[in-house]
This record gives sequence, structure tokens and C-alpha cells, in this order.
Amino acid sequence: MTTAPATPLRLGTRRSALAMAQSGLIADAVRELTGRPVELVEITTYGDVSREQLAQIGGTGVFVSALREALLSGEIDFAVHSLKDLPTAEPEGLTLAAIPRREDPRDALIARDGLTFEQLPPGARIGTGSPRRAAQLNAWARSVGLDVETVPIRGNVGTRIGYVRSGELDAVVLAAAGLSRLGRIGEATEILDADHVLPAPGQGALAVECAADDAELTALLAGLDDPHTRAAVTAERSLLAALEAGCSAPVGALADLLGDGQVVTEMRLRGVVGTTDGTTLVQLSTTGPVPASPDQAADLGRELAAEMLAKGAAGLMGERAL
Repeated sequence: MTTAPATPLRLGTRRSALAMAQSGLIADAVRELTGRPVELVEITTYGDVSREQLAQIGGTGVFVSALREALLSGEIDFAVHSLKDLPTAEPEGLTLAAIPRREDPRDALIARDGLTFEQLPPGARIGTGSPRRAAQLNAWARSVGLDVETVPIRGNVGTRIGYVRSGELDAVVLAAAGLSRLGRIGEATEILDADHVLPAPGQGALAVECAADDAELTALLAGLDDPHTRAAVTAERSLLAALEAGCSAPVGALADLLGDGQVVTEMRLRGVVGTTDGTTLVQLSTTGPVPASPDQAADLGRELAAEMLAKGAAGLMGERAL
């Protein structure tokens, strides 16, 4: 008697090279975990086709809405997102089934002639589509007496690196995780220390989302979840939500799990909000016990956000210009 082949699970993904690489990693992990075949379903989002700067098109959700609509309509079984692109509010009918182990959350510089940030020449032009990066890069430059100009850019990883290779820009800043997943991390001339540039909340992490009423698939995908990563990004995203800021706001956050190398004992959460010219930053941190639940991680984020708001963070988040 021949057993019928299992019905493939349909994984929804954006069409970009990075999104396909990320989704391919998750597809492989799901195949290994479940023994089920997985097929990629390419979906175009508004953020992929619009050429406007992200701040001008709303930023929040522009890369995920079409995927979520496909999930809710049953066109796909689950979706993979870059977690930093997800709005902080969870939509009705969907669940974040897994947050796998995070890649390096930091940003990376790709500069001409192998230069690091502090080696850039006077008047260097640095491309970034992020007000968060612009704020911190300009503040860093100001602190070391460096004269740089941050230039708004859009496009995929290859397009952005191309601006440096062609000589149009002196450097660009991209997420280290994306470069790693594309096999291009070797092109980075410096990994930017989080003491200088905090990443976007959730940067380096992937989100695996499915229908909330699909209990069987939710349970299967939960096998990909990394509890430490989930705790860290929950704290970061809670801070973002409490600041009432979207993913296009100049907000950075990073939760580090600290310990003796064997046992994790504490979580340190750092947050920053700044004007894009770097003249004003509100940057604070807090440390507490390792959260025993997502609610406790969220509490840490809300507490730090309250301190940042008391220091004037709200007045710095009106800037959305990239």
C-alpha cells in the first residue's frame, strides 16, 4: 500500500533576494522539523513596489500587510517576516508562532577603500534609509569631530552596495544579519558597535506567523522558537510600542542577555531616540532579572520607555524624514 505524499505547506514570502533567502532558511528548518514538504509562495507588498521613502508611505506594516492578508484568506499557511518590519500590535486572527534564534542584530558599514566609520574622509556621504541610523551616525560623527553627510536611499542590498562600488556614495549602512543571510557579510568594512549605533527593535530576528486558529500548525512551528530571542525582542518591541513609535521612527533598542557564559542571569535593555541630525539623543538603559515570561519582558520595555519619555523622548519622535 502506497502512502499519499503529504500536502506541501505554503510559506508566504516577499520576492526580494533577502526575503527569499530568509524564507528558504525557515523552509529548510520546517522540513527538517516536521518532515513536511514546504513550497515558497512569492507575494508582492506595497513596500516592495513603492519608490517613496518609507516615512512618506507610513513605514509601519508596508512590507507585511499583503502577507497577512494572504494568511487570513487561506492563500498561504504561514509567513516569514523580518521582525523589525512588523507593527507592534498583533492583528486579530494571526499568531506569532515562532521567533527563531536571532542573527547578529548590529548594523554594518560598507565603505570604499575598506574604511571604518572613523576613517571616512571629510564630507563623506553615507547612504541609509533609516532615521534611526542617521540620528546615531550623525551623533557619533559629532562626538569625534567627523564631518559626514547622511543621504536617504532605498533599494535592495545589491542596489545599496552598488552606490559605494560606483563611487556615488562613500559608504552605506545595512543590517549585518541581512548581509550574513545573503553570504555578503565579508563585504562589511566594519560591524558597528551597539555602543555607537543601537539597532532597530527586533533587528536580526525573523518572525514566523500563521493563523491563530490553526492549532496543529502553530504547535509544529513552535518547535522553531528560541525563548531567549523571544524575550529579548519582546522587551525591545514593548519599548517601541510604549513610545508610540512606528518602525520608521528614529528609535533604536537592544536587549542583551547577560550571564557567566553558562547560565543567563540578567537582561540589559538599551534604548535611544534622536533627531536625525544627531544634535539631540535620549539614550538610557536598564537591567533586570531574566524575564520568566513575555509579560515580564514587555514590562522591562515599558519601564525604560517611561524613563525615556520623562527625559523628553516624545519631542524627538516627530521627525520622520529619512
